[in-house]
Amino acid sequence: MNRKQRHLGRELALSWLYQIDVAATPPEEALAEIPDDIEGVEDEGADFARQLVRGVLADQARLDAGIAKYARGWSLSRMAAVERNVLRLALYEILDVPDIPTSVSVDEAVEVAKRYGAEESGKFVNGILGAFIRGELQPPATA
Repeated sequence: MNRKQRHLGRELALSWLYQIDVAATPPEEALAEIPDDIEGVEDEGADFARQLVRGVLADQARLDAGIAKYARGWSLSRMAAVERNVLRLALYEILDVPDIPTSVSVDEAVEVAKRYGAEESGKFVNGILGAFIRGELQPPATA
């Protein structure tokens, strides 16, 4: 799959997760429609988005625990819905989609957060993902 379709797939996945999270739309209902504001997404991008959404929903408790551990001073309920769901998507990719490098998942999450979130969303997402990677994915230093 090309980079553009993966990027559009992430944007679509965020849209669907936002609907499920904020509007309490049933997942299969959300996954049945592609919003008009995501132009150019093809079948492979939509399939990638569905994979991400289903993975996030299946593993949401573990993903939320990872976010909560590194979002010092921020409960998930206090976070903006865009940021919360971008973080869920990125952690799912980092932990469960091995063919995507961690750095790509982080860069994409920051870009999507900047586009759909508030002015500081990209920095917020980058900070939490960086802390997660340093705390969970780096081998411990040897003495």
